[in-house]
Amino acid sequence: MHVVLASLTAPSGSACRRETLAVVTDLVWAHAVPDDGLEHVTPRPTRDGIDVYLFVRATGDDDLAVWRMRSLFDRAGPSIAAQGYVLAAR
Repeated sequence: MHVVLASLTAPSGSACRRETLAVVTDLVWAHAVPDDGLEHVTPRPTRDGIDVYLFVRATGDDDLAVWRMRSLFDRAGPSIAAQGYVLAAR
């Protein structure tokens, strides 16, 4: 099991509401496919947005887990953006 951190920022600078955390979590799950290996999603509000901790099933390769989650966020990104959040560049 690997943990991948995805940081979302809110360009509008608005504070994150509790229900937004649930919506983002639901959007991640809605776009996940079995090959992603996603096991669990834990969002946490931050000063600038939301940190999303993604627990990923991937055998011994952190790069594979990160690649899978990038692919997942490519699919989920437009729906998350509709909530006012974008994936932070790293």
